[in-house]
Amino acid sequence: MKTIPISQDNAHSGAVAKAPLSLTRRNLLKGTGVLMGTLVAGTPLALLAPSTVWAVELKTLSKGEGETLLQMGRVLFPHDKLPDAVYALLVKDLDAAAATDPDVARQLRDGLASLDKLAGGSFLQANARKRLAAVKTLEGQPFFNTVRGKCVTSLYDNEMAFATFGYEGSAWEKGGYITRGFQDLKWLPALPIEASPPPYLG
Repeated sequence: MKTIPISQDNAHSGAVAKAPLSLTRRNLLKGTGVLMGTLVAGTPLALLAPSTVWAVELKTLSKGEGETLLQMGRVLFPHDKLPDAVYALLVKDLDAAAATDPDVARQLRDGLASLDKLAGGSFLQANARKRLAAVKTLEGQPFFNTVRGKCVTSLYDNEMAFATFGYEGSAWEKGGYITRGFQDLKWLPALPIEASPPPYLG
């Protein structure tokens, strides 16, 4: 079975590497943690991906820290249809920032420790109500702002999210929307021609 390695280089380019990730002891020791999961068979993303198994190697954060950030991302921007593989991009981006900036690494670790404490000892083991309360308590703090800010690009600016939400991408390069589904609504009555004057070409 192939494993999709979600790399920092292709996370936002839309390219999903097809080379399998060899999880040998030597490879695991290169990073501090590895997040792994599977895509639900039959979903848009699973149909596009070369494998239903994905993996993210972390350079700075531990597996537990990565999993906590992934679940925090779900609390901040909850989408039932968005698979963990997309939320793992958030973790990958935050891990990359921590690897290049000790202050970010310290902020993330302190913030994650606060999340665990506010959730009663373990954010991962807490129920949805406790997780939400813990995250809301940190609202406005630098850690909260860092994670929330990264969510905007990490979760939505990638081909995996596009496939999940059904977004077909920019239409400008393909001639615009007029001939690409703009008039495909079947549940509205047809409008008279004068309601849609021809575009101004002057």
